Amino acid sequence: MKKRKVGSMLGLAVLSVALERAMHPYEMAAVLKERGKDADMPIKWGSLYTVVANLEKHGFLEAVESVKDGGRPERTVYRITPAGREEFEDWVRELVGTLDREPPRFKAGLSMLGVLGPDQTISRLRERLAQLDERAEAHRAQLEQLRPLMPRLFLIEAEYDLAMTEAEGRWVRGFLEELTTGALPGIDAWRRYHETGEFPDDLGEFVER
Repeated sequence: MKKRKVGSMLGLAVLSVALERAMHPYEMAAVLKERGKDADMPIKWGSLYTVVANLEKHGFLEAVESVKDGGRPERTVYRITPAGREEFEDWVRELVGTLDREPPRFKAGLSMLGVLGPDQTISRLRERLAQLDERAEAHRAQLEQLRPLMPRLFLIEAEYDLAMTEAEGRWVRGFLEELTTGALPGIDAWRRYHETGEFPDDLGEFVER
């Protein structure tokens, strides 16, 4: 991934709304929250003003006016610059076309699965599967509700989220089937290790001969 002058995903989100019209940071946050962008990317709202200031510092945003609404503090309105538009488009191109190298947290947990033992693994995976099923159902309901109202172009991230949730659910179900039926190679040795704490002398016990 390219090293960017403002690397926070909140910076990307800010540029996306600034592309539409000039806004002050409070309005940017309101629009992003209304559109649920914090569900699409990791956003730390507390750093909004710092991110906006950094985008201005590097020439991606520029202040166009300051407005005062009643007794509220004065607010600076920002608009995107040509450099900001170029940065935004390049960032999106990279996100769409480049494979992310950061492993998900679930993968990290799977790599340490041996410490739990088969029975506890089954229990935890059943809990995860129930959550995945619930999430998938919520995504389906959301898509069904929004499809008549919005062009598909604005729903593709929701479609992707549903597809990834369903794919993980299928994998977890398959792995659970192997665990519960005892078909997973080495499961007996894994259970003995968890119960006794003694690692097998022959690692071949953990693999199918």
